[in-house]
Amino acid sequence: MPDHYTLVLHAHPAPHRSPLHRQLADVARATPGVHVQDLYETYPDFDVDGERERALLHAAQLIVFLHPFRWYGMPSLMKEWMEVVLLPGWAYGTGQGARQSALRGKTLWLATSTGSGPEAYGPAGLHGRPFADFLAPYEQTAALCGMAWRAPFVVHGAAALDPDAIAAHAATFRRGLAAPATGGADGT
Repeated sequence: MPDHYTLVLHAHPAPHRSPLHRQLADVARATPGVHVQDLYETYPDFDVDGERERALLHAAQLIVFLHPFRWYGMPSLMKEWMEVVLLPGWAYGTGQGARQSALRGKTLWLATSTGSGPEAYGPAGLHGRPFADFLAPYEQTAALCGMAWRAPFVVHGAAALDPDAIAAHAATFRRGLAAPATGGADGT
């Protein structure tokens, strides 16, 4: 692994059913300086190797959570990954070491998709809240671990996208992967 790179944690339980996520993962794999860790491929038994994953995080400057947004959050293996890998005393400090974190200074970027269109996220929409209301766990994870939070890359209505729209979103994602690992990158 290089000294500084982008780590994409891809967690899609059924990528064969998602042309968008397949293309986003392929774009990430083809981007120089990016390592894609496909969690469902690597850990089909959900037995996450925390030590291995922490080693991958160590040199990463930009950490990308790439997954579909289902039931207002992340897929179960992504949550298991967090439970096993982001341990107190390593990912965030406790007690006198509260300012210590192996992740301090890195950037967290959520790249996700929804089945519903953007109109479903608002007081009058199906979900009754703006999409930003569902991002608090991600933002707080970044804050607790001392990471910068980059504005998320969100593709709404993913199931209804045609190939041209998928390609356009993949190009935007590629530009985001190539941007410096700071909190200021533009999401869609």
